[in-house]
Amino acid sequence: MSKTAATPESQDDLQALASEESPVLHKVEVRVGARRVGKAFDKAYRDLAKQAQVKGFRKGKVPRKVLERMYGLSVAEQLERTLVQETLADAIEQADLQPVAQPDIDAEPPTPGNDFTYTARVETKPAITLPDLEGLPASRPKVSVEEEAVERELEALRDRNAAVVEEPEETLAADGHILNIDFVGRIDGEAFEGGTGRGVELAIGSGRFIPGFEQQLVGAKAGDDLTVTVTFPEDYGSAELAGKQAAFETHVGEVKRRELPELDDEFAKDVGDFDTLDALRDRIRNDMQEQQEQGAKTELRRTLIDSLIERAEFDVPPGMVEQELERQLRQAAGQFQNSMPEEQLREMISRWSEEWRPGAERQVREALLLEAVAKAEGLEVPGEEIEAEIERVAQSEGATAAQLRQAVGDETLEGFASRQRLDEMALEFLASKAKVEETTDT
Repeated sequence: MSKTAATPESQDDLQALASEESPVLHKVEVRVGARRVGKAFDKAYRDLAKQAQVKGFRKGKVPRKVLERMYGLSVAEQLERTLVQETLADAIEQADLQPVAQPDIDAEPPTPGNDFTYTARVETKPAITLPDLEGLPASRPKVSVEEEAVERELEALRDRNAAVVEEPEETLAADGHILNIDFVGRIDGEAFEGGTGRGVELAIGSGRFIPGFEQQLVGAKAGDDLTVTVTFPEDYGSAELAGKQAAFETHVGEVKRRELPELDDEFAKDVGDFDTLDALRDRIRNDMQEQQEQGAKTELRRTLIDSLIERAEFDVPPGMVEQELERQLRQAAGQFQNSMPEEQLREMISRWSEEWRPGAERQVREALLLEAVAKAEGLEVPGEEIEAEIERVAQSEGATAAQLRQAVGDETLEGFASRQRLDEMALEFLASKAKVEETTDT
């Protein structure tokens, strides 16, 4: 399949012949007419003559033949880039294509008096044939907040707000106690790196230390000195310590316990702006309800998209996948660049570039499908909803809409907000037509 796209007026200067290599890849053979090429060479040599300094000639008076002999190759190479830059957009437009990635160019330097030809491989969005959207299978977890779950969350909040108080001096340490200890570890009588600590808080039963260490502190009291003998596991992270026996000279400074607050109205006031314990319960219940509803919405979306992907086969443009992958990697690099060595970050990015590729392709496939649904159903985003989406995005970024517009630009921001809202509208349409099974998953 091929088509020639050129107007009669442009035929002498530019002609594009497009052919389909795959549903998402088109080859565009571009011919730039000899007249236009000649004009480009003339201008290039005029500009060069104004600044070239050649021995035996005054500046600006160097004959073109001399310039061609001296600079012909570099001028041609520069004109190759210039002519591609000047004609590529027009050639793609003439071929009636909408690229989704930077085209791949194959060209040779032009020569005066001849046509200049090059090939552009242009990736485009695929033509998607949607399945019947009526009754797509999907699932949505049932939203139900049990009172037992509210009480468990309340107990967890109580536990997080427990006070730590010192026990009487003669109190013997037991499971649940928190000990403040100093220790020096030795292997064969020699202290080792990482085996010394001062003022370390250790909760007995937490499992933080080497197996056997905490149990040997049971029964100790404040002021006690004792030797704790343990054997490092064979699979311990440090090969120098793995499987070896160590003796830790340990001093117990304090024995403390966690004291849970009473569950009453005063507790509610302490943890937040609540007048009563019942008001705190209501907030916990509402928060859990919102979390479950968001989770149910996410699961409904995922299963809807899964059903759509299973029923709509199409090629995904590799360039779009690369763009999405690069976006994710840039975002990850920005998050981690100040928290780890540069070499380690580069290694992680290299690994992620392969591990994340299937996910990036899935993201692109989802976006193309939702776009196809919106187009097929004639969905459009009202202006006020675009503004509302911008406000929502700004709030999530901790900024105002005006600040976001200034940072991103009106056109970019409105385009992003419109696509976001259009995707939601497409999902809402699919959900309205779907056969949704309510599950008991939470």
